[in-house]
Amino acid sequence: MQFLTKPMKEVSYSYLDELNDIQRQAATHLNGPVMVIAGPGSGKTRVLTYRIAHLINMGVRPGNILALTFTNKAANEMKARIEKVVGTAAHRVWAGTFHSLFARILRVEAHRIGYPNDFTIYDTDDTKSVISEIIGQLNLDKKLYVPGTVRARISAAKSNLITPQAYVQNDELMAYDRMSRRPLIYQIYEKYAARCQRAGAMDFDDLLLQMFRLLYQNPDQVREKYQQQFRYIMVDEFQDTNYLQYEILKLLAIYPDSPRNLCIVGDDAQSIYSFRGATIENILQFEHDFPELKTFKLEQNYRSTHFIVQAANEVINHNKRQIQKKIWTDRTAGQKIKIIKATSETEEGKRVADTIIEQKNRYNLQNKDFAILYRTNGQSRIFEEQLRRYNIQYRVYGGLSFYSRKEVKDMIAYLRLIVNDKDDEALKRVINYPRRGIGDTTVEQIAQLADDNDMSMWQVLSQIELSGRNRKSIGEFVDLIRRCKEKAVRSNAYVTAVYVAQESGILELLKSDKSMEGLGRLENLNSLLDGIKEFVDEDVIETEDAVPQDKGLSQFLQTISLMTDADEKEENPDCVTLMSVHSAKGLEFKSVFVTGLEENLFPSYMALSDPTQIDEERRLFYVAITRAEEYLCLTYAHARYQYGQMRFNDPSRFLEEISNENIDALISIQERKRDFPEPKILGNFKSLSPKKPAVSINPADFRPAQPQDIKPGHTVLHLKFGQGRVLSVDERMVASIVFDDLSENQEKRIMLQFAKLQIVD
Repeated sequence: MQFLTKPMKEVSYSYLDELNDIQRQAATHLNGPVMVIAGPGSGKTRVLTYRIAHLINMGVRPGNILALTFTNKAANEMKARIEKVVGTAAHRVWAGTFHSLFARILRVEAHRIGYPNDFTIYDTDDTKSVISEIIGQLNLDKKLYVPGTVRARISAAKSNLITPQAYVQNDELMAYDRMSRRPLIYQIYEKYAARCQRAGAMDFDDLLLQMFRLLYQNPDQVREKYQQQFRYIMVDEFQDTNYLQYEILKLLAIYPDSPRNLCIVGDDAQSIYSFRGATIENILQFEHDFPELKTFKLEQNYRSTHFIVQAANEVINHNKRQIQKKIWTDRTAGQKIKIIKATSETEEGKRVADTIIEQKNRYNLQNKDFAILYRTNGQSRIFEEQLRRYNIQYRVYGGLSFYSRKEVKDMIAYLRLIVNDKDDEALKRVINYPRRGIGDTTVEQIAQLADDNDMSMWQVLSQIELSGRNRKSIGEFVDLIRRCKEKAVRSNAYVTAVYVAQESGILELLKSDKSMEGLGRLENLNSLLDGIKEFVDEDVIETEDAVPQDKGLSQFLQTISLMTDADEKEENPDCVTLMSVHSAKGLEFKSVFVTGLEENLFPSYMALSDPTQIDEERRLFYVAITRAEEYLCLTYAHARYQYGQMRFNDPSRFLEEISNENIDALISIQERKRDFPEPKILGNFKSLSPKKPAVSINPADFRPAQPQDIKPGHTVLHLKFGQGRVLSVDERMVASIVFDDLSENQEKRIMLQFAKLQIVD
């Protein structure tokens, strides 16, 4: 069956001249199932929008076109581009996200499945609140049945088209819940679904699940109506669809005598959202479901230089299950890929900042031309600190600045209160976090009492006998802060902070939430603790006034307050972008730094035991490197703090997969497999003068000497700087040392009171 008619009028199709041959074929092949495999930077958005414009120019009514995207921004951009070609007819195209367009249909049809047409849409907080109430009603252990974890479990079930009735009959799901010591999740799911229906509410997942239910249960009144309306269906970023979304598309596109006009655009090599329920199987199996499929491969990359494109091909070719393609570019000029090796995460951050400054000066780049990408959000801390020190403007994309994140601010509030118990704002933030039954009304009464008596809130709590049902909880809070204060007097900042995280219950609370959001919050707390540990362990370098710095909480809080008190009143668009690789998908920058390329970090330690997860980590790396237009720099560190301990990781396996021809240095694949040599920037950022081989230091065998035993002329070892020679030691016990592995003749002046040095001879 053909739905196309002749053009309503003679029109110029000059817009097609903007496409290359394969793009033009994809945009003008309008009938039957079509799959457009679009490599990074290949112009897929232009193909998709011109295809829609061409449909309209060929006589298809705009209202018969359904174009599904994953963001409202993408949908709006699509409409704007179509409008430039066909005018206001673009406004009548059904273009939008899965959730927004399906909600639009449900507003008309929801009464058919027992919902009011003006149903409420629950956000994540609403969902957690309802689940929390159900957990309480069932008298379940809230340490096991954490609302965020239960919500994630229910969301995953819905994404796989598993209703409450199907859940309880699924032996695999029930066995997993029993193993996780949460055997009653199915009951929570049942009650949650019933509560939503009774309240006339749908959560985000329900907008998909109930859409499927609507079409499936109403084949005549509803399904046929929308099958006939949506004669042409197009889906952007098809590799990001989940099982449920694909099943809805099948209901709309597959029926007797259907022309099966379903066009998908995507790239299996950029399928990176399995944690959200997306499945790569949809795009890999599309040809099986539509054997008459016509496939177009957009392989020309217009974004990146030859070396970046070649490296991307080399990396992704290690994945076995993929749709074969080879991206290419005619941009033969350009810089080869740089690799930065560093001894520590601090060194990594500093070298990235140094390189940004050098590239700005050498290539006349602006801050907005740079992106620093990382595998986990907690890694942003070290780059934020280094960029602040260099006064380089930056923004953290897809999330708050590290020290502005709630879990970090909560922990810091505890530390502030321990150092200064007159800090009422810190007290108000933590007095009922984690929850200890002290309500807002009680806090307001304490604040009022403090005002009436010209006292701090802490003085009210610790000096005035309070009555009421919160008396016990308040007493336990006061006792907690007193114990933490005593700990701070006896211990350094790190030991105190770990004690606070444990005793306050923050650590236990964050550990109990197994959702992706919960794991991210725990990761941020651990990153903060790692930063405090690094602060404590860092050698004190002599300052101009030669005043030794203590390692207590007060000094640490002062250090970070100098970095977080900067007042940026108006947003500056010229900023370096910091973001996770997941957030970077679809974006591009002239210069990109992909950081933390170490085993157990990128790829993640959670993926190492599962080959399919390693493949997804590799696809994530592929996405990362193809964000770069001109300059690509890959970085990794010999050691970094993780969970309060110094960890020594091997370089990422992904570095080995890039051939020497694409690396701007005489560095072999074998060298990337070995332990780390001395830290340096590889490539033409700095001249590479011959150096002595780096001395290998085993931390387990390291034996620091007493400060008074270190004399001029001694050869010493330092865990961070390597081997060096002591030039002098003054009366203040400040040593001048030249280290072999640092730049030639660069002296370090280190206070021996805090240094850890082993005497070699």
